[in-house]
Amino acid sequence: MKFLNWLLYEVHRWLGIGLALFMFVWFFTGVVIMYATPTTQNRSQQLAHAESLAPEAGWLSLGEAWDRSAEARKAAAASRKAKAPAMGEGGAKQKGAEIPLGIADARLVRSLGEPLWLVEDTRGQRYALSAIDGSLHEISADQALQIAENWFKTNNDGDAVKASYLESVDAPIILRNQDALRPFHHVAVGDGDELLISARTGEVLHASSRIDRAFYYAGNWLHLFKPLDSLGFGEIRHDVQLWSGLFATIACLTGLIIGWLRWRPGFGGKKTYSEGRTQPYREFWFKWHFWTGLIGGSVALCWALSGFISTNPGKWFSNGDYTKEELSRYLGAELPEAIRNWRPAPLTVMAGNASNVVELSWRRLGGEALLLATTRDGQRLPQTTEQSGAQFSEASILAAVQRLAGDVEVESQEVLKEYDSYYYPRHHQGLVEKPLPVVLVQLGDDAGTRIYLDPEDGRLLTKLDRSRRVYRWLYSALHHWDFGWLHYRPIWDVWMLVWVAFGLVLGASSLVIGWRRLKKTFTPKKRRTVSSGAVPEPQLATETAGS
Repeated sequence: MKFLNWLLYEVHRWLGIGLALFMFVWFFTGVVIMYATPTTQNRSQQLAHAESLAPEAGWLSLGEAWDRSAEARKAAAASRKAKAPAMGEGGAKQKGAEIPLGIADARLVRSLGEPLWLVEDTRGQRYALSAIDGSLHEISADQALQIAENWFKTNNDGDAVKASYLESVDAPIILRNQDALRPFHHVAVGDGDELLISARTGEVLHASSRIDRAFYYAGNWLHLFKPLDSLGFGEIRHDVQLWSGLFATIACLTGLIIGWLRWRPGFGGKKTYSEGRTQPYREFWFKWHFWTGLIGGSVALCWALSGFISTNPGKWFSNGDYTKEELSRYLGAELPEAIRNWRPAPLTVMAGNASNVVELSWRRLGGEALLLATTRDGQRLPQTTEQSGAQFSEASILAAVQRLAGDVEVESQEVLKEYDSYYYPRHHQGLVEKPLPVVLVQLGDDAGTRIYLDPEDGRLLTKLDRSRRVYRWLYSALHHWDFGWLHYRPIWDVWMLVWVAFGLVLGASSLVIGWRRLKKTFTPKKRRTVSSGAVPEPQLATETAGS
């Protein structure tokens, strides 16, 4: 028992010393992240800055543009594969060769006045195809400058802005999960504003001011150990996060145990420390470390544990994303003739304000096709044609789900008109990013898989098996506190700021105590000689750093 007690204090003391700076930085960067403006542009922002489509007669159908660009697309795919022969666009092993080549998604837009079919194929490749001649469109540096100037005119009420080209970048640290759209044009606009524009499609994926970037580098960049990427050690960043999270969890847990063991509240007349103190320390930083650890330690433990869980140690949790093979199977093998042959025309948009429409998109499930007009404010207006209706039938949705499920039985299917604990928007998202209603499908497999899909356009939104639902509670719930009444602002802000404040004081006190312990441990002790006949002065008891 004595050994275990010694081990408890030693583990907490030295892990606390080793992680004191990290934990202080984690708490500080956490509050920065809370109020940082997301710089990756979401769907709502992209639509708000988009050009009016105004479709014209004579534009090519999707099938014509796809066929005419076949050789150019083949050459582009070969070039991309040569640059990364063993890895796919997203950093995983490429399985594209096993999937029949076809069109997974297609949107008709205008970019700098030119009509383009923005196409994603079933292997995850992205292309911009001219609706005039079917050529493969690549965005040049000069065109990127024009796109940037147009983007900021929307914010400046039409005032002229001047853009300057900075560089072409393949994998910017500030942009995540957009590998299929690289490389990117890095453009500066006005006084400190910057954009990242896809050279493949012309889409603006990142927009930031100097303040936005300052928040990013003081927040996400430090919080997620991104400096390792900048220094060329990106391959070890995941392991550093994993072990730091594990050690922080142990440090918090041992600190909580020590705090509870050393707290003497004096209930029922039980013994307290001298002078009626309920904790053993007199020195300022030790007292603050004790109380912030005792009161806020449980939340700090939740943050440390959930940070460790976020690294998916040992691959305990399944991948929540659909594979390209699953998506292809869900859509069906053949492209419906309605999509292949339909030609844009001025009278296509029959509902709403036609000048406000910025995009026409084709969606498909099996043999059924659906044409949607999307407005600048995110509304989706179904467009009926001779071969497409206003919505997907329930039978086509069920058939698509069954193709995805394979031999697994579909147990239930229901429409959700409200968000639930697993499908909900983050604070910077709205109905455009997280639409309602959605169809929730429960599969009868051993993993208890749930599938959420958008009945309006047939998109698969997310899937969660049992392990992903556990992950939702162990990571997101304990790290972001995004459940129940805590998810609503300003309740969420108050909750987070109170506990982050405790964490900052806990981290600062850990730094001071740790530094003192290091100096005491490694500073050479001076020998003191005592003259004969002299009586040595009594030594005062010192505070320990064990809590």
